[in-house]
Amino acid sequence: MSTFEIFQAIILGLVEGLTEFLPISSTGHLIIAGDMLGYTGEQAKTFSIVIQLGAILAVCWHYRVRLLELANGLVHDRPSQRFVFNLILAICPSALLGLTLHRYIKHYLFNPTSVAVALVIGGLVILLVERKERHVRIADMDELSWKDALKIGFAQAVSLIPGVSRSGATIIGGLLFGLSRRAATEFSFFLAIPTMFLATGYDLFSSWQSLSAGDFPFFLIGFVVAFMSALLAIRGLLWYVAHHDFRLFAYYRIAFGILVLSYFIFLAQP
Repeated sequence: MSTFEIFQAIILGLVEGLTEFLPISSTGHLIIAGDMLGYTGEQAKTFSIVIQLGAILAVCWHYRVRLLELANGLVHDRPSQRFVFNLILAICPSALLGLTLHRYIKHYLFNPTSVAVALVIGGLVILLVERKERHVRIADMDELSWKDALKIGFAQAVSLIPGVSRSGATIIGGLLFGLSRRAATEFSFFLAIPTMFLATGYDLFSSWQSLSAGDFPFFLIGFVVAFMSALLAIRGLLWYVAHHDFRLFAYYRIAFGILVLSYFIFLAQP
């Protein structure tokens, strides 16, 4: 493995880990980073799946105590049972729509123009939501009803459109439905675990033929870097939402969306 390949793996792992759980779309960032580094094609798609798995495990590690408590309480603890049921319910809209529309989304929407437009529109939506006067009725994610969970699940389903951002859709949806910033952010993290495991498992099953033993060191570096950087991003976002709103991410999305569109129109090689 060359020095440049190590550099590629590190940069792409960082991009995935730092953007996966922020409301700014990891897809858009990986598309432009991969193009700039000259790493595209089927292997690049499989690599993005593997490093996404590293980011998922970072959430599991951060919330390992709570996950163990939920697992231990599934038999007798009603709050744990209700919370897990809410997660399962919230997964259903994106799972059903994803299985139905996955091929069409990949074919028609997985391109720089669609991603850039979704980034800009998503940024404008965040600004509108932040301007709206909201009444917080759910301070902690354990207070969610099944109806709240289902509504957030439908919000997450919008993120099937590349560039929307899964975390952005769930967090902003949560704010609209009356969750506090922290409750919306934490529920987004927990919802990411089963959602991303299912999506990653499906993609890996579909693309395992493109893997070879020689790819292992390259993939391992990206995986580890994505795990470590995602852990930092999760902790940083939880600190941020305790002190700030999401308008900074909205401005960033709009600026980055314009950058992506400009890059692929004027600078990217045909």
